Amino acid sequence: MSIDKYQETYIQQNFADRIGGANYGKDTAIYKFEKIKRAKAAAKLEHPDTELIDMGVGEPDEMADAGIVAKLAEEAAKPENRGYADNGIAEFKEAAVRYLKNVFGVQGIDPATEVLHSIGSKPALAMLPSCFINPGDVTIMTVPGYPVLGTHTKYLGGEVYNVELKKENDFLPDLSSIPENIARRAKLLYLNYPNNPTGASATYEFFAEVVEWARKYGVVVVHDAPYAALTFDGLKPLSFLSVPGAKDVGVELHSLSKSYNMTGWRIGFVAGNPLVVKAFGDVKDNNDSGQFIAIQKAAAYGLDNPQITEKIAEKYSRRHDMLVEMLNELGFTAEKPKGSFFLYVEAPKGIKGGRRFESGEDFSQYLIREKLISTVPWDDAGHFVRFSVTFIANGEEEERRVISEIRRRLSDVEFEF
Repeated sequence: MSIDKYQETYIQQNFADRIGGANYGKDTAIYKFEKIKRAKAAAKLEHPDTELIDMGVGEPDEMADAGIVAKLAEEAAKPENRGYADNGIAEFKEAAVRYLKNVFGVQGIDPATEVLHSIGSKPALAMLPSCFINPGDVTIMTVPGYPVLGTHTKYLGGEVYNVELKKENDFLPDLSSIPENIARRAKLLYLNYPNNPTGASATYEFFAEVVEWARKYGVVVVHDAPYAALTFDGLKPLSFLSVPGAKDVGVELHSLSKSYNMTGWRIGFVAGNPLVVKAFGDVKDNNDSGQFIAIQKAAAYGLDNPQITEKIAEKYSRRHDMLVEMLNELGFTAEKPKGSFFLYVEAPKGIKGGRRFESGEDFSQYLIREKLISTVPWDDAGHFVRFSVTFIANGEEEERRVISEIRRRLSDVEFEF
Protein backbone atom coordinates (compact mmCIF):
# COMPACT_ATOMS: atom_id res chain seq x y z
CA MET A 1 0.00 0.00 0.00
CA SER A 2 1.34 3.42 -0.95
CA ILE A 3 2.55 5.86 1.69
CA ASP A 4 0.49 8.52 -0.13
CA LYS A 5 -2.72 7.03 1.28
CA TYR A 6 -1.48 7.55 4.82
CA GLN A 7 -0.45 11.14 4.12
CA GLU A 8 -4.17 11.88 3.91
CA THR A 9 -4.86 10.64 7.46
CA TYR A 10 -4.39 12.05 10.96
CA ILE A 11 -1.04 10.20 11.22
CA GLN A 12 0.51 12.86 8.98
CA GLN A 13 -0.54 15.62 11.37
CA ASN A 14 0.92 13.92 14.44
CA PHE A 15 4.61 13.91 13.61
CA ALA A 16 6.88 15.95 15.85
CA ASP A 17 8.29 19.17 14.46
CA ARG A 18 11.81 17.85 15.06
CA ILE A 19 11.44 15.43 12.13
CA GLY A 20 9.34 17.66 9.91
CA GLY A 21 5.89 17.82 11.49
CA ALA A 22 2.99 17.66 9.05
CA ASN A 23 5.46 17.78 6.13
CA TYR A 24 7.29 14.63 7.24
CA GLY A 25 7.90 12.32 4.27
CA LYS A 26 7.02 14.99 1.71
CA ASP A 27 10.54 16.43 1.39
CA THR A 28 11.83 15.84 -2.14
CA ALA A 29 15.44 16.88 -1.40
CA ILE A 30 18.00 14.21 -2.22
CA TYR A 31 20.70 13.93 0.41
CA LYS A 32 24.40 13.40 -0.22
CA PHE A 33 24.63 9.68 0.45
CA GLU A 34 21.44 8.97 -1.50
CA LYS A 35 22.91 10.86 -4.47
CA ILE A 36 26.03 8.71 -4.21
CA LYS A 37 23.93 5.55 -4.05
CA ARG A 38 21.93 6.54 -7.13
CA ALA A 39 25.03 7.57 -9.05
CA LYS A 40 26.68 4.22 -8.28
CA ALA A 41 23.61 2.32 -9.47
CA ALA A 42 23.47 4.37 -12.69
CA ALA A 43 27.18 3.91 -13.35
CA LYS A 44 26.96 0.14 -12.89
CA LEU A 45 23.96 0.00 -15.23
CA GLU A 46 25.73 2.03 -17.90
CA HIS A 47 29.06 0.22 -17.53
CA PRO A 48 28.13 -3.34 -16.42
CA ASP A 49 31.53 -4.76 -17.37
CA THR A 50 33.59 -2.20 -15.45
CA GLU A 51 34.55 -2.69 -11.80
CA LEU A 52 33.25 0.06 -9.51
CA ILE A 53 36.04 0.98 -7.11
CA ASP A 54 34.47 2.09 -3.85
CA MET A 55 36.72 4.53 -2.00
CA GLY A 56 33.83 6.02 -0.06
CA VAL A 57 33.09 3.28 2.44
CA GLY A 58 33.46 4.42 6.04
CA GLU A 59 33.92 1.00 7.57
CA PRO A 60 36.63 -1.68 7.55
CA ASP A 61 36.92 -4.09 4.63
CA GLU A 62 37.84 -7.15 6.72
CA MET A 63 36.33 -9.30 9.44
CA ALA A 64 37.23 -9.06 13.09
CA ASP A 65 40.31 -10.95 14.29
CA ALA A 66 39.86 -14.73 14.49
CA GLY A 67 40.62 -14.70 18.22
CA ILE A 68 37.79 -12.23 18.87
CA VAL A 69 35.38 -14.29 16.77
CA ALA A 70 36.40 -17.46 18.63
CA LYS A 71 35.89 -15.74 21.98
CA LEU A 72 32.39 -14.68 20.92
CA ALA A 73 31.50 -18.24 19.96
CA GLU A 74 32.84 -19.56 23.26
CA GLU A 75 30.97 -17.02 25.37
CA ALA A 76 27.75 -17.21 23.32
CA ALA A 77 27.53 -20.92 24.18
CA LYS A 78 27.43 -20.22 27.92
CA PRO A 79 23.93 -20.04 29.42
CA GLU A 80 24.99 -17.48 32.04
CA ASN A 81 25.62 -14.94 29.26
CA ARG A 82 22.13 -15.10 27.78
CA GLY A 83 20.39 -12.41 29.85
CA TYR A 84 20.14 -8.64 29.96
CA ALA A 85 23.44 -6.81 30.35
CA ASP A 86 21.88 -3.50 31.45
CA ASN A 87 24.73 -1.03 31.98
CA GLY A 88 27.44 -3.60 31.37
CA ILE A 89 29.71 -6.12 33.01
CA ALA A 90 32.73 -5.43 35.18
CA GLU A 91 34.98 -7.56 32.97
CA PHE A 92 34.51 -5.24 30.00
CA LYS A 93 34.92 -2.05 32.05
CA GLU A 94 38.14 -3.34 33.58
CA ALA A 95 39.46 -4.24 30.12
CA ALA A 96 38.61 -0.71 28.93
CA VAL A 97 40.70 0.75 31.78
CA ARG A 98 43.64 -1.50 30.89
CA TYR A 99 43.27 -0.52 27.23
CA LEU A 100 43.37 3.21 28.03
CA LYS A 101 46.49 2.65 30.13
CA ASN A 102 48.34 0.29 27.77
CA VAL A 103 47.60 2.08 24.49
CA PHE A 104 47.30 5.72 25.53
CA GLY A 105 49.06 5.93 28.88
CA VAL A 106 45.91 7.11 30.66
CA GLN A 107 46.17 6.58 34.40
CA GLY A 108 43.66 6.66 37.23
CA ILE A 109 40.39 5.65 35.54
CA ASP A 110 38.05 3.92 37.99
CA PRO A 111 36.26 1.05 36.21
CA ALA A 112 33.37 1.17 38.68
CA THR A 113 32.46 4.84 38.28
CA GLU A 114 34.29 6.26 35.27
CA VAL A 115 33.57 3.77 32.46
CA LEU A 116 30.36 2.47 30.90
CA HIS A 117 29.88 0.34 27.81
CA SER A 118 27.83 1.64 24.90
CA ILE A 119 26.23 -0.13 21.96
CA GLY A 120 28.72 1.63 19.69
CA SER A 121 29.57 5.33 19.81
CA LYS A 122 26.55 6.55 17.86
CA PRO A 123 23.96 5.75 20.59
CA ALA A 124 26.21 7.37 23.20
CA LEU A 125 26.40 10.55 21.11
CA ALA A 126 22.63 10.43 20.71
CA MET A 127 22.01 10.08 24.45
CA LEU A 128 24.49 12.57 25.91
CA PRO A 129 22.47 15.69 24.96
CA SER A 130 19.62 14.35 27.10
CA CYS A 131 21.96 14.68 30.07
CA PHE A 132 22.67 18.37 29.48
CA ILE A 133 20.61 20.19 26.89
CA ASN A 134 17.58 22.29 27.82
CA PRO A 135 15.76 24.47 25.25
CA GLY A 136 18.04 27.33 24.22
CA ASP A 137 21.28 25.65 25.26
CA VAL A 138 24.11 25.40 22.74
CA THR A 139 26.19 22.51 21.48
CA ILE A 140 29.36 23.48 19.62
CA MET A 141 30.11 21.19 16.68
CA THR A 142 32.90 21.05 14.12
CA VAL A 143 32.17 21.03 10.39
CA PRO A 144 32.73 19.03 8.37
CA GLY A 145 31.92 16.32 10.87
CA TYR A 146 29.63 13.67 12.31
CA PRO A 147 26.32 15.38 13.19
CA VAL A 148 24.62 13.04 15.71
CA LEU A 149 25.30 15.07 18.88
CA GLY A 150 24.01 18.17 17.09
CA THR A 151 20.93 16.43 15.72
CA HIS A 152 19.84 15.37 19.19
CA THR A 153 20.64 18.80 20.60
CA LYS A 154 18.13 20.23 18.13
CA TYR A 155 15.60 17.52 18.98
CA LEU A 156 15.72 18.78 22.57
CA GLY A 157 15.19 22.42 21.61
CA GLY A 158 18.85 23.35 21.78
CA GLU A 159 20.96 25.17 19.22
CA VAL A 160 24.07 24.13 17.30
CA TYR A 161 26.99 26.45 16.65
CA ASN A 162 29.38 25.24 13.95
CA VAL A 163 33.12 25.86 13.89
CA GLU A 164 34.79 25.22 10.54
CA LEU A 165 37.79 22.91 10.24
CA LYS A 166 40.15 24.69 7.87
CA LYS A 167 43.29 23.49 6.15
CA GLU A 168 45.25 26.54 7.32
CA ASN A 169 44.56 25.55 10.94
CA ASP A 170 45.52 21.87 10.42
CA PHE A 171 41.80 21.06 10.56
CA LEU A 172 41.66 21.89 14.26
CA PRO A 173 38.86 24.20 15.47
CA ASP A 174 39.90 27.75 16.32
CA LEU A 175 38.38 28.06 19.79
CA SER A 176 39.17 31.78 19.89
CA SER A 177 36.80 32.29 16.95
CA ILE A 178 33.80 31.21 19.05
CA PRO A 179 31.86 34.35 20.09
CA GLU A 180 31.80 35.04 23.82
CA ASN A 181 28.00 34.90 24.00
CA ILE A 182 27.99 31.45 22.34
CA ALA A 183 30.72 30.12 24.62
CA ARG A 184 28.81 31.34 27.71
CA ARG A 185 25.60 29.58 26.59
CA ALA A 186 27.29 26.38 25.44
CA LYS A 187 26.84 23.15 27.36
CA LEU A 188 28.68 20.73 25.06
CA LEU A 189 31.73 20.84 22.78
CA TYR A 190 32.13 17.98 20.30
CA LEU A 191 35.57 16.96 19.05
CA ASN A 192 36.70 13.98 16.96
CA TYR A 193 40.40 13.12 16.47
CA PRO A 194 41.82 11.51 14.41
CA ASN A 195 39.09 13.22 12.45
CA ASN A 196 36.37 12.07 10.10
CA PRO A 197 36.48 13.20 7.31
CA THR A 198 39.74 15.17 7.32
CA GLY A 199 42.02 12.51 8.80
CA ALA A 200 43.65 15.23 10.92
CA SER A 201 45.17 14.40 14.30
CA ALA A 202 45.01 16.49 17.45
CA THR A 203 48.06 17.41 19.48
CA TYR A 204 48.67 17.30 23.21
CA GLU A 205 48.95 21.10 23.17
CA PHE A 206 45.57 21.45 21.46
CA PHE A 207 43.85 19.18 23.99
CA ALA A 208 45.45 21.20 26.81
CA GLU A 209 43.98 24.34 25.23
CA VAL A 210 40.58 22.63 25.07
CA VAL A 211 40.72 21.80 28.79
CA GLU A 212 41.55 25.40 29.67
CA TRP A 213 38.80 26.76 27.38
CA ALA A 214 36.20 24.32 28.74
CA ARG A 215 37.02 25.27 32.33
CA LYS A 216 36.75 28.97 31.54
CA TYR A 217 33.29 28.66 30.03
CA GLY A 218 31.89 25.70 31.97
CA VAL A 219 31.50 23.49 28.89
CA VAL A 220 31.44 19.68 28.87
CA VAL A 221 33.81 18.19 26.29
CA VAL A 222 32.75 15.10 24.35
CA HIS A 223 35.73 13.64 22.50
CA ASP A 224 34.65 11.02 19.99
CA ALA A 225 37.70 8.80 19.46
CA PRO A 226 36.85 5.77 17.29
CA TYR A 227 40.04 6.18 15.23
CA ALA A 228 42.33 7.11 18.13
CA ALA A 229 44.42 3.91 18.03
CA LEU A 230 44.67 3.82 14.23
CA THR A 231 47.83 5.89 13.93
CA PHE A 232 51.02 5.46 11.93
CA ASP A 233 54.35 6.98 10.87
CA GLY A 234 55.57 7.30 14.44
CA LEU A 235 52.50 9.08 15.82
CA LYS A 236 51.65 7.58 19.20
CA PRO A 237 47.93 7.14 19.93
CA LEU A 238 46.71 10.15 21.90
CA SER A 239 43.74 10.23 24.28
CA PHE A 240 42.06 13.42 25.42
CA LEU A 241 42.05 11.82 28.89
CA SER A 242 45.85 11.75 28.94
CA VAL A 243 45.91 15.55 29.33
CA PRO A 244 45.86 16.83 32.93
CA GLY A 245 42.42 18.16 33.83
CA ALA A 246 40.61 16.46 30.94
CA LYS A 247 38.62 14.23 33.30
CA ASP A 248 37.44 17.36 35.12
CA VAL A 249 35.76 18.72 31.98
CA GLY A 250 34.56 15.80 29.91
CA VAL A 251 34.50 12.28 28.56
CA GLU A 252 35.96 10.30 25.70
CA LEU A 253 34.06 7.83 23.53
CA HIS A 254 35.85 4.76 22.24
CA SER A 255 34.54 2.17 19.82
CA LEU A 256 35.84 -1.16 18.56
CA SER A 257 34.13 -0.65 15.20
CA LYS A 258 37.05 0.85 13.30
CA SER A 259 40.06 -0.14 15.39
CA TYR A 260 39.07 -3.83 15.60
CA ASN A 261 37.02 -4.31 12.39
CA MET A 262 33.88 -4.74 14.54
CA THR A 263 31.38 -2.28 13.04
CA GLY A 264 28.41 -4.63 13.15
CA TRP A 265 29.17 -5.85 16.66
CA ARG A 266 28.12 -2.49 18.15
CA ILE A 267 30.35 -2.16 21.18
CA GLY A 268 32.26 0.76 22.67
CA PHE A 269 32.59 2.69 25.91
CA VAL A 270 32.34 6.12 27.50
CA ALA A 271 35.12 7.04 29.94
CA GLY A 272 36.07 10.08 31.97
CA ASN A 273 34.26 12.42 34.32
CA PRO A 274 32.30 10.28 36.81
CA LEU A 275 29.30 12.62 36.93
CA VAL A 276 28.99 12.63 33.15
CA VAL A 277 29.39 8.84 33.08
CA LYS A 278 26.72 8.46 35.77
CA ALA A 279 24.32 10.74 33.89
CA PHE A 280 24.95 8.82 30.67
CA GLY A 281 24.23 5.58 32.55
CA ASP A 282 20.91 6.91 33.84
CA VAL A 283 19.80 7.98 30.36
CA LYS A 284 21.15 4.78 28.80
CA ASP A 285 19.22 2.68 31.31
CA ASN A 286 16.05 4.21 29.87
CA ASN A 287 17.10 3.58 26.27
CA ASP A 288 18.55 0.08 26.07
CA SER A 289 19.15 -3.07 28.09
CA GLY A 290 22.82 -3.41 27.28
CA GLN A 291 24.86 -5.20 24.66
CA PHE A 292 24.93 -9.02 24.59
CA ILE A 293 27.33 -10.16 27.33
CA ALA A 294 29.17 -12.51 24.95
CA ILE A 295 29.98 -9.53 22.71
CA GLN A 296 31.25 -7.58 25.72
CA LYS A 297 33.53 -10.48 26.68
CA ALA A 298 34.82 -10.87 23.13
CA ALA A 299 35.45 -7.11 23.02
CA ALA A 300 37.33 -7.33 26.34
CA TYR A 301 39.57 -9.93 24.73
CA GLY A 302 40.20 -7.50 21.88
CA LEU A 303 41.00 -4.59 24.18
CA ASP A 304 43.58 -6.74 25.92
CA ASN A 305 45.24 -7.48 22.56
CA PRO A 306 46.00 -4.06 21.02
CA GLN A 307 48.44 -5.65 18.60
CA ILE A 308 45.33 -6.50 16.56
CA THR A 309 44.78 -2.79 15.94
CA GLU A 310 48.47 -2.21 15.23
CA LYS A 311 48.32 -4.75 12.41
CA ILE A 312 45.22 -3.10 10.96
CA ALA A 313 46.92 0.32 11.14
CA GLU A 314 49.91 -1.05 9.20
CA LYS A 315 47.60 -1.99 6.34
CA TYR A 316 45.93 1.42 6.26
CA SER A 317 49.30 3.16 6.37
CA ARG A 318 50.52 1.14 3.39
CA ARG A 319 47.39 1.91 1.41
CA HIS A 320 47.60 5.62 2.26
CA ASP A 321 51.19 5.69 0.97
CA MET A 322 50.12 4.26 -2.39
CA LEU A 323 47.01 6.44 -2.72
CA VAL A 324 48.78 9.68 -1.80
CA GLU A 325 51.67 9.01 -4.20
CA MET A 326 49.27 8.26 -7.07
CA LEU A 327 47.05 11.31 -6.50
CA ASN A 328 50.03 13.65 -6.24
CA GLU A 329 51.37 12.29 -9.53
CA LEU A 330 48.07 13.36 -11.09
CA GLY A 331 48.33 16.91 -9.76
CA PHE A 332 46.37 16.70 -6.52
CA THR A 333 47.76 18.05 -3.28
CA ALA A 334 47.33 14.99 -1.09
CA GLU A 335 48.99 14.74 2.31
CA LYS A 336 49.04 11.46 4.15
CA PRO A 337 47.24 11.68 7.49
CA LYS A 338 48.84 10.25 10.61
CA GLY A 339 45.69 8.49 11.70
CA SER A 340 42.32 7.08 10.54
CA PHE A 341 41.56 5.50 7.19
CA PHE A 342 40.41 8.73 5.53
CA LEU A 343 42.25 10.91 3.02
CA TYR A 344 40.72 14.37 2.59
CA VAL A 345 41.66 16.00 -0.70
CA GLU A 346 40.72 19.33 -2.22
CA ALA A 347 38.64 18.87 -5.37
CA PRO A 348 40.01 20.21 -8.66
CA LYS A 349 38.39 23.25 -10.23
CA GLY A 350 37.90 21.42 -13.49
CA ILE A 351 39.43 19.54 -16.41
CA LYS A 352 41.79 21.35 -18.73
CA GLY A 353 39.85 22.28 -21.85
CA GLY A 354 36.70 20.68 -20.46
CA ARG A 355 34.11 20.77 -17.71
CA ARG A 356 34.27 22.76 -14.50
CA PHE A 357 33.60 21.42 -11.00
CA GLU A 358 31.54 23.83 -8.92
CA SER A 359 31.79 21.79 -5.72
CA GLY A 360 33.20 18.68 -4.12
CA GLU A 361 29.90 16.98 -4.86
CA ASP A 362 30.17 17.90 -8.54
CA PHE A 363 33.62 16.32 -8.73
CA SER A 364 32.52 13.27 -6.74
CA GLN A 365 29.60 12.69 -9.11
CA TYR A 366 31.99 12.94 -12.06
CA LEU A 367 34.28 10.33 -10.50
CA ILE A 368 31.41 7.92 -9.95
CA ARG A 369 29.57 8.35 -13.25
CA GLU A 370 32.53 8.80 -15.60
CA LYS A 371 35.33 6.88 -13.87
CA LEU A 372 33.40 4.43 -11.65
CA ILE A 373 35.37 5.55 -8.60
CA SER A 374 33.22 6.32 -5.56
CA THR A 375 34.24 8.95 -3.01
CA VAL A 376 32.33 11.13 -0.52
CA PRO A 377 32.11 14.90 -1.12
CA TRP A 378 32.36 17.52 1.63
CA ASP A 379 31.48 21.13 0.88
CA ASP A 380 30.98 22.43 4.45
CA ALA A 381 34.31 24.29 4.58
CA GLY A 382 35.83 24.37 1.11
CA HIS A 383 35.38 21.86 -1.71
CA PHE A 384 36.83 18.48 -0.76
CA VAL A 385 36.33 14.78 -1.37
CA ARG A 386 37.06 12.02 1.10
CA PHE A 387 38.82 8.88 -0.07
CA SER A 388 38.77 5.86 2.24
CA VAL A 389 41.51 3.24 2.20
CA THR A 390 39.02 0.58 3.28
CA PHE A 391 38.47 -0.43 -0.35
CA ILE A 392 38.11 -4.14 -1.04
CA ALA A 393 41.50 -5.73 -1.74
CA ASN A 394 42.84 -9.03 -0.49
CA GLY A 395 46.55 -8.55 0.11
CA GLU A 396 49.24 -6.14 -1.06
CA GLU A 397 49.29 -7.30 -4.68
CA GLU A 398 45.57 -6.63 -5.00
CA GLU A 399 45.96 -3.24 -3.28
CA ARG A 400 48.57 -2.25 -5.87
CA ARG A 401 46.26 -3.40 -8.66
CA VAL A 402 43.38 -1.24 -7.37
CA ILE A 403 45.57 1.86 -7.04
CA SER A 404 47.06 1.22 -10.48
CA GLU A 405 43.59 0.95 -11.96
CA ILE A 406 42.55 4.27 -10.41
CA ARG A 407 45.68 5.88 -11.86
CA ARG A 408 44.87 4.45 -15.29
CA ARG A 409 41.28 5.75 -15.23
CA LEU A 410 42.27 9.26 -14.17
CA SER A 411 45.30 9.62 -16.42
CA ASP A 412 43.36 10.39 -19.59
CA VAL A 413 42.43 13.88 -18.35
CA GLU A 414 44.41 16.77 -16.89
CA PHE A 415 42.86 18.32 -13.81
CA GLU A 416 43.09 22.03 -13.01
CA PHE A 417 43.49 23.13 -9.38
